[in-house]
Amino acid sequence: MSNIFTRMKETVASDLHGMMDKKEEKNPISALNHYLRQSEQETEKVRVLVERQHRLKEEFSRERLLAEEMAEKRKRQLEIAKEAGESELTQFVQQEYEEYSERAERLTLSQIEAMKQLEALEKKYEEMMHKLKDMRIKRMELMGRENVAKARHQMSRITEETVEEPYSKFGEMERYIEGLEHKLNRDYYHHTIDSKIAALEKNRNFQQNNTVLEYK
Repeated sequence: MSNIFTRMKETVASDLHGMMDKKEEKNPISALNHYLRQSEQETEKVRVLVERQHRLKEEFSRERLLAEEMAEKRKRQLEIAKEAGESELTQFVQQEYEEYSERAERLTLSQIEAMKQLEALEKKYEEMMHKLKDMRIKRMELMGRENVAKARHQMSRITEETVEEPYSKFGEMERYIEGLEHKLNRDYYHHTIDSKIAALEKNRNFQQNNTVLEYK
């Protein structure tokens, strides 16, 4: 059963990753945000480890100091027990002194190792913080480029669809007005010709009538 559930989980995870990959190919900002969130989560884990290592180093230090104090105390007591001739007490105190001394030495080594580990973790944490900062800056740069690209696309679309359409309407209107003007000019010219011909014809008739009257 566990194998079946494991395969189902892996299949679902694979499908989700595939969907994510397709989405990331279409939107690089989304991909970068996804990687950024992952990096932030990993960085947070390292930060928690750094804090834990700090506490561990301090704990080693406190335990080492306590062991050294107890070793020094048993050392003084050992001298007193020897001077008093208390062999059984001397043996007990001697054993205690050796145990505290060994513990202090082991804690010293552990503290040194913890400090080395802490330095490595802090270095790793700083590197991850720098990478996070670089990724955030990269995201801002990509967002800026995306904004410019969208703005250019929008302006291009407005120019092609919104601006050119009124200009085409203006062109149609201009051609209509030119045609109307041409028609009016033609009608006016025809009317003028008719008026001139009528005047000439009237003048000719008048002259002809005068000539007839003279002959009479």
